Formats: sequence, structure tokens, C-alpha cells
Amino acid sequence: MQPTRPPRTQDLRVFLADYTKDHPEDVLTVDDRIAGEDVAALAVELAARGRAELLVCRDVEGLDGTPLVTNVFASRHRVARLLGTDAAGLHRAYQAAAARRTEPRVVADGPVLECVTEGDAVDLRTLPILRHFASDRAPYVTSGVVAVEAPHDAGGRAGNLSYHRSMVHGRDQLATSLHSRGHLWQLLRLAADRGERLPVAMVIGGHPLFMLAASARVGPGTDERDIAGGLLGEPLEVVRTPRHGIRVPASAEIVLEGFIDPELRADEGPFGEFSGYSSDRSTHNVLTVETVLRRRDALLLDVVGGNTAEHLNLARIPRESEMAEKLRERFPEVTALHYPTSGTHFHAYVALRPSRPGQARQIMLGLLGWDPYLKTVVAVDDDVDVTRDEQVLWALATHLQPHRDVFVVDGLPGSPLDPSSTADGTTSRMALDATRGPGFDGVRITVAEDSRRTARRLLGALPDDGTR
Repeated sequence: MQPTRPPRTQDLRVFLADYTKDHPEDVLTVDDRIAGEDVAALAVELAARGRAELLVCRDVEGLDGTPLVTNVFASRHRVARLLGTDAAGLHRAYQAAAARRTEPRVVADGPVLECVTEGDAVDLRTLPILRHFASDRAPYVTSGVVAVEAPHDAGGRAGNLSYHRSMVHGRDQLATSLHSRGHLWQLLRLAADRGERLPVAMVIGGHPLFMLAASARVGPGTDERDIAGGLLGEPLEVVRTPRHGIRVPASAEIVLEGFIDPELRADEGPFGEFSGYSSDRSTHNVLTVETVLRRRDALLLDVVGGNTAEHLNLARIPRESEMAEKLRERFPEVTALHYPTSGTHFHAYVALRPSRPGQARQIMLGLLGWDPYLKTVVAVDDDVDVTRDEQVLWALATHLQPHRDVFVVDGLPGSPLDPSSTADGTTSRMALDATRGPGFDGVRITVAEDSRRTARRLLGALPDDGTR
């Protein structure tokens, strides 16, 4: 039976209230006073215990009473619920919803316009921002979605949403990095060619489906705000920022409106990135803030950075979904695809029913060619659960002969945040065929279902600590 989708709304607060009511076991509220770095520590400790609850922290030092919400994306099951499905149906549900692109609906007013600060009154030092890791240079905005409109000479490019880490550089400036070299980077280069600054707006705190849309993998001709409408099932309601007319969610918590000057630079980093290392690789751009829009009692929606499931899921669910759809369209033998947390963004596991020799190699070549972040792909048979590292490692141990089943492609562009990449940013990529192959001699051990039921009954009668 498929889960029931909660009532659709575009307001983060309504989502939180509804989700807490419907799934109280999946929300952890902390009323104790804690330090800013304790927030990331909580998420890391939960993960170490196999847990991934949404976190609500009501009293965090340095936030001046601003409630904090984080770990929203740490659970794939929770993201699946947002799309009205379960974890097994997540890829198809995401792709189907994202394909129903819907242009935003511009409205005259919204909660984000409750408090507007402009000009010399802007002081970013009063923003609620956390330091997440002891190795971070400073407190960082980790959930900031930068929105931009395409100029008239954008050559078919649409507007854009994208994530960029940012730290306060002064009263009205954020130091940020555009290291993804994505559509925002391209639009900034067009502005530089015109000798202009690029107007932008940073959204801090929106509905989770808006945030997921900002991670969408789309071409430069598609605006992620249209994807948000598809995921929400209705047009994203937006207001225009007062100075530059940039469309931002009407119910956002905080919006910073301003510009990026292509010529202006500032130091930023190190910052805890998805690789598990604090990275100081940066483009050193500066976002100058001219206007602050915020709700009167704004929440801080935070994303725990580093190689946490929260950080990785937010980026990889759209990537996985796109790759799964492309693979299944071309290779119907593919039964499952998974990007494991243990591999950050660099590993993928693909399960298949091989129909002819070389099939696994062809599928792995497709993945390595389509996804520029991937360095290693492992192909396994369809009776291996690709969501469990230990099963994939078992398949590698029992099926793979390195001289026969491994190949490497060199000199391809890689992630700029990969600490092992070469000085010019290139990487090699490896494919490992851990399918059984024709003529394999062996039958998997099986346990009778009646015996499994007996084992579950006996274990269920034991104390929680496993003692007798």
C-alpha cells in the first residue's frame, strides 16, 4: 500500500506542523540549550545509531531565540513521503512530478514581505547562522538557494536556482563559492561580458519540495522554479523582490536580495563539504546584499553539511532519479540504482538481469559517461540489495576477478571538490562487474520463511539490549 501524501502546502511551517502530527516518531524536538556545533553533532550521532529523525532545536546559542529545523533530507523515506510514495518508488515519483513543470504564479504579497530592511539598515551580522564543524572557517549559510532571472541576451538560458555555501564577509556582504560552475556561473560570465553586476536573491528557508527542486539536474533552458511547481503539484507562489524583481517563494522565511559583482573577490573556506573534508577550494565570489526580506518570526531551516545523509540526499536524489530513468529507457535489464552514502557522490551501485555478455559493461559505461561526479560504478545481479553496502561488498568478493571484470577510463572532468582529482580537475573512472556471469557455479544460500518467522518471534521476545 502506498503512503498517503500529506495535504499540499507551500509553507514550511504548515509542513512541519502536519508532519509532526502525522509522524511524531520521526521528529526529534530538543528543548535544551545547545551550542551551534552541537546541531551537526546531533545529526552525526543519530546517523551512527541508524536514525535520521527531523530535528527541531528550540534554543541554540547565537541564534537569538530563532528556532532551528534541520536534518529534513537525512531520510529517503521522509523525502519519499513528500512525493506520496515509498523509498522503492522514489526515483519514478520524482521524475514523474518533475516532468509536470509548471510556471510560478506571481502574487502581490506574502509572509516573506512582513519585514523589509534596505540600504544602510542591512546588517548580516544579525542573521541566524551556524558554525557546523570545528574545522569550518566561520558560521555558514548551508541552505541558501540563490535565485536569478535570465537576462534578455541569455541565449536561451532560463532563470536558475542553485545552492552555494556562504559566510558573512561584512555588514552587507557574503563570501560565497560558485565552484559547481553551473548555470549561475554561466549567467555571471554573461554579465561580466556586458560589464554589469548580476542581480540575485538568496532564499533561506522554503518548503522542502522547493529545496529539492533547486537541486534538479536540468539544462540551462529550464528554470528550477518550474520544477518546484511540478513537485508541489501546483504553481509555486512567488513574490518579486522590491529592487530587482527576482521571483522568490512568497512563504519563504528569509530572502537576501542583492548582486554579485564579477570583479569582486573575498576569501572563504574551509567549509565541511560532501567529500568528508573541509575544503577551501572556492571561486571567492561576493554577494552584496541590498535588501533583507523576512517573516516576522522567521525560522532557520538548516542543512547539515559534510558527508552527512542530509547533504548528500538533497543533491543525489534528483541525480539518481535522472540516471535511473535514462538507464531504464536504454537498458530494460536494469532493476535498481543506488548512490550510497559511503561513496559520497562518487560511487553508484546498479542491479540488473544481464541478457547477454558485455551487458553490465555497457550499462556501467553509460553511467560513467552521463554523470560527471561518478568515479566508481559496481554492477551486481538483481538479487543483491544495492541499498546495503555489505551485500554489494559480498558480490564483489564472490563474483569479481580483477583481471577480467575491472576497467578504467582516464582523463575525464571530475568534481572540483574531489580531494583526489588532479591539478587540472580531471579524474579517472572505474567500473567493476560483480555480476555472476554465464556458467557461474554456485547457488545462493537460502533460509526458509517459516524459520525466519520463528527467528523474528524469538528475537522480538528478547529485551532491547539483546540479553536473556
